[in-house]
Amino acid sequence: MTDPTIGGPSAPVPQRRWALDVLRIVSVIGVVAIHVFGNMVGNDAVHGSIRWWGAVIVDLGFVWVVPVFVMISGALILEPRQYAKGPADFYRRRLLRLGPAFVFWPLFYVFVVSSVMAGRLADWRGFLLGVVDGRSYTHLYFLWLIVGLYVVAPVLAAFLRDGGRRRAAVFAGVVLAVTVATLVSSNVLTAAGYDRSLSQTALTQWLPYVGFFLAGWALRETVLRGWKLVGVAAIALVGTASVIVQYGRQEDLPLLGVLFPISYYGPVVAIVALAWFVVAISVLHDWRPGRAAGFVRVLSDASFGVFLVHFAVIHLVRTVPALTPTDEVLPVTFLVWVLVCVISFALVAALRRIPWVDRLV
Repeated sequence: MTDPTIGGPSAPVPQRRWALDVLRIVSVIGVVAIHVFGNMVGNDAVHGSIRWWGAVIVDLGFVWVVPVFVMISGALILEPRQYAKGPADFYRRRLLRLGPAFVFWPLFYVFVVSSVMAGRLADWRGFLLGVVDGRSYTHLYFLWLIVGLYVVAPVLAAFLRDGGRRRAAVFAGVVLAVTVATLVSSNVLTAAGYDRSLSQTALTQWLPYVGFFLAGWALRETVLRGWKLVGVAAIALVGTASVIVQYGRQEDLPLLGVLFPISYYGPVVAIVALAWFVVAISVLHDWRPGRAAGFVRVLSDASFGVFLVHFAVIHLVRTVPALTPTDEVLPVTFLVWVLVCVISFALVAALRRIPWVDRLV
């Protein structure tokens, strides 16, 4: 998730996009929240209670962060400087950099986190099936997702290079619209009795996110002011609230769930993700962290590593008896969320200072 660039000795040094750094930090904190509070959201024993609603508000309130993660990658990876030395050089730098993490983390989660920490014996058949599906562990589908986007990035960048913002916006809009329409039509047909359920394998995990990848590039320079910014912020807030309410009342709103599925590439979530991205870019466009620049940079550069390690940290934190009931006690869940974020960022920041180990995070 860092932003390395290419260029000869005379190439200008690109200005760091601090708005993307802040968005990246907030997004990974949101990912941790989804995985911590999801424990209570899925607990039928507390379903419908005030504490359950509290967990739903936090969990579903961050439903936009994964699409935004992909948009941040698009805003950086589709930059023409990335391909100044050709696609082969891009693949060498990006895919080889991701390779060690791509191999290590699935093995670590299956044979250390699941087998040792969670007490579930490793199953080679289950592991291989998870690899084929691109879901060897809950969140590791993202590795396949990002590799897929890296593979097609040079082709997308070549098409976008001379077309300006209009071409990028139209391309992103069309791809996103097709993606959303595919999901909704699948839901409608399945609800009507014609099973057309969608599923992804390791090689197709990236497909539903191409639109977000393109949108990140298309919207990277969008800076709104005045009533336009207020309007987009209102869309983001109202859209997020509607997702929370829809999820909390889904038993009473079955038709809404069919037409507006709550998914990372569902229609409402897609709009909310685009809106929050534009709001953040607009509000933080002129912001500079000053003396805190180093701290912000460390947190931002550690964000992808936090994404990878946080599930292991969750398991570790929950071994403390007082912190175990994250599916029942809301204050404990909030405390675990904070602890997991702090420990994960500190751990990754430390690991990134160790040669060779830094390749894993």
